[in-house]
Amino acid sequence: MRKLFFLKLGGSVITNKGLANTANLEKIDEIANEVHRAQRDDRELVLLLGHGSGSFGHIAASKYHTRDGVNTFQQWQGFADVGSRARALNQIIIERLLLAGVTAISFSPCSSIIANDRKIIEWNTLLIEKSLLANITPVIYGDVVFDQKSGGTILSTEELFDHLAHKLNPERILLAGLETGVWKDFPSRNELIAEITPDSFEDDKKEVRSSTSPDVTGGMRSKVEEMLSLVKRLPQLEVQIFSAMEPENVYSALMGSKIGTVIRNPGRIKP
Repeated sequence: MRKLFFLKLGGSVITNKGLANTANLEKIDEIANEVHRAQRDDRELVLLLGHGSGSFGHIAASKYHTRDGVNTFQQWQGFADVGSRARALNQIIIERLLLAGVTAISFSPCSSIIANDRKIIEWNTLLIEKSLLANITPVIYGDVVFDQKSGGTILSTEELFDHLAHKLNPERILLAGLETGVWKDFPSRNELIAEITPDSFEDDKKEVRSSTSPDVTGGMRSKVEEMLSLVKRLPQLEVQIFSAMEPENVYSALMGSKIGTVIRNPGRIKP
């Protein structure tokens, strides 16, 4: 029985978020090889991959405040600049995946999505679905999109996953970032939260803080809240937040290991 996973590679992992337009090629190659091995070792695994923009997109987006809306000529210049940088990183990711043996195809959100007040209202995902059926790995990424209310904005990979999850019903969403998981005491990093449910997060959310590097689409707390909202709507879904900095973690997560922090409904039934 085929099983669909969504995997996001965080911008902090695949770039140096403190230096503009710097891809971490060594880490990208390592992860690409782990993805290839997982697909080889588990023939039932079907994968949709997404990634953040890191230092390619976030620094420019912060400069132009693109996520807040696009109306002036200068803001539209920023919109185009942010989109160009996001595509540049995506091209690097695609090339390294192909070199590792992963059959990957890019799907640009900017060219296919219409939003209204940062909510997706139109996205023809048929080609993504066809790719999955053909055992091709579709690759999406956080990107600028046109917005009926604000002119333009930025949608994060998590927001794209949210929309796609309702159409494609993945078994798991894997968020591979810089941190080991969700910390209760960030930035001290002494107490890792192993599992988060809608009820347990009420006690923990005051302690969960955002990341220290620029991220115009929200930090850790924002990601946890987005994923909690999603598992409430899709009770069969399980989300895992873990570090991709440790070698073999991406492979292990794709093979089913419970590393990092798991977000789920208490009564989740595996599909």
